[in-house]
Amino acid sequence: MGLHHYHIKTTWTGNRGQGTSDYKSYDRSHVISISGKPDIQGSSDAAFRGDKTKHTPEDLFVSTLSTCHMLWYLHLCAVNDVVVTNYIDEATGILQESQNGSGQFAEITLNPIVTVADKTMIDKANALHHDAHKMCFIANSVNFPVVHKPLAVTLQQAV
Repeated sequence: MGLHHYHIKTTWTGNRGQGTSDYKSYDRSHVISISGKPDIQGSSDAAFRGDKTKHTPEDLFVSTLSTCHMLWYLHLCAVNDVVVTNYIDEATGILQESQNGSGQFAEITLNPIVTVADKTMIDKANALHHDAHKMCFIANSVNFPVVHKPLAVTLQQAV
């Protein structure tokens, strides 16, 4: 128990020589740096004049919820004798844009497909998603619904 501190550096790299002299004069590119880790190349969403080949804050936000849930879920499976051999989540997020250009996430849906070692583990594997949601630091920090649509299968069912 205690406080944990996280430090990142965000550097705007999109000055085309005119700075922000007008809305179309600058690129939205930036670099997210964390000591000892690879840099993340970012931009705004293409809908907001960004580079569609780079990570967006919205992409990273949805992926943060997905990975936090996954890590708690794997932990809970390990301590509850549910052997997970594969985990894939194709998470989706809905962002509502306001008339003034601001916005907020209205919902994120996690769609984990979990492969377990034995069919006797399927019910417990599905139930543990509820507990993982209650434990996830990120899910506990948001003010909108995080929906779960899990599916647990065995290796024989996954093939």
